[in-house]
Amino acid sequence: MRNTAKITTAVLATGALTLGLSACGSDKDSAGDKDGKLVVAATPTPQGEILDYVQKNLAKKAGLDLEVKEFTDYVTPNTAVQQGEVFANYFQHKPYLDDFNKKNGTDIVPVPGATVHLEPLGVYSKNLKKLGDLKDGATVAVPNDTTNEARALKLLADNGLIELKKGVGYEATPKDIAKNPKNIKFKELEAPTLPRSLGDVDAAVINGNYALEAKPALSPAKDALVAEKAKDNPYGNFLAVKKGDENDPRVKKLAKLLTSPEVKKFIDDKYDGAVVAAF
Repeated sequence: MRNTAKITTAVLATGALTLGLSACGSDKDSAGDKDGKLVVAATPTPQGEILDYVQKNLAKKAGLDLEVKEFTDYVTPNTAVQQGEVFANYFQHKPYLDDFNKKNGTDIVPVPGATVHLEPLGVYSKNLKKLGDLKDGATVAVPNDTTNEARALKLLADNGLIELKKGVGYEATPKDIAKNPKNIKFKELEAPTLPRSLGDVDAAVINGNYALEAKPALSPAKDALVAEKAKDNPYGNFLAVKKGDENDPRVKKLAKLLTSPEVKKFIDDKYDGAVVAAF
């Protein structure tokens, strides 16, 4: 099931790239080159909210005409940048981007100095009070994209539930589990669906932004059985562009705003530890 999901995602992404690249050359204009507007793709929470704060409170004073386009998946924001439908995006971490570029032949890069925040990955359950309460043969849902699945397994390993093979990196899968004393079964799902899976599994490892979007919202700081630590974490989310656009004046201006004291205070005040400033 996992391989099918991944292949489908890659095929869809590649198909979207082919269609976009065969279109007429007006896409770049819509991304902002024509009138100076900077169009940025983002997932709604927290990236879209952070960008909305910048747009309403900081951008005009800095002379930046900013437009935010929201997407609810982890593929379209990158294909949109590659095709020129938007000029930049803000939704991902470096291991995910590296994997995406490798699989799709894209050349998207982080903007230097524009790592904004970390969304701690957390383990959630409707019935359990602590991770150790998982029973033998329990089912745990994890994200099915390569890097976030590996990240989820590492979180479980760091908290003693499983043990991974030595040397496993950012592409670990359940096949790379060396020890599984509770015989945990893993259910691999698209990341946006994980909060809705909580009624069907014993626990789920959920990305921070999708936890915040859940109904009701889930907080890594308050609701998670265990959650990632911010220190020495490679999964900070950053502003990204197509290679060669890193020094665009509008991009550099937005990067400065996104890592400003005002944005740090906004993150601290609004998310109460569910999202952590990374600068």
